[in-house]
Amino acid sequence: MKVLNLTGELEKLIGEIASQVRELNHVDPSRVLVCVASTRGGGVHGTYAKIHALRFPGGERTSAMRRGSKRVTCTMPTITHRGMEMLYVVYFLVPRFLNLSHREKLITVFHELYHISPMFDGDIRRFPGKNHAHGSSRKKFDAVVAELVDEWLRSRVGAALPDFIREDMESIRAKYRVIVGRRLAAPRIKIEKE
Repeated sequence: MKVLNLTGELEKLIGEIASQVRELNHVDPSRVLVCVASTRGGGVHGTYAKIHALRFPGGERTSAMRRGSKRVTCTMPTITHRGMEMLYVVYFLVPRFLNLSHREKLITVFHELYHISPMFDGDIRRFPGKNHAHGSSRKKFDAVVAELVDEWLRSRVGAALPDFIREDMESIRAKYRVIVGRRLAAPRIKIEKE
């Protein structure tokens, strides 16, 4: 019986991307926990992936903030894998992610990796202004990511992409009897009143 370890394949792909794409060389794949989560529908509309940074700005584990009239202290959870503390958790939502075209799958992977702070301190890449996650324009953010994908693909002429990138969910299911992946409940920030 052929088994597709989707988590393992995504980890290999992320390692390859981080080592080959200058703008993502700061990513240490051994500190990024790759997981899968289920979606209700298999269509391609909705979220394909999401990233959870495990630190606040500046790489801080805790942050004091106001919630209404009260002050609270927020503490990020500690997540370890293979004896190493993780700084990020990335979830790929299946089957929705697997039903994308090969280019859209790669754009999704690059998009999540591009969110990782260039300092690789557990925080996200922050842009000035109100929308600090994507900057003043989500369209510009997506265009930067798409160009990184296209450059990477041009640099790999003749190199094969993994099955799960080239094929849709139906083709993958026909080839593999079982698809497995790491699951983890979404990290929860601990909130304490001061």
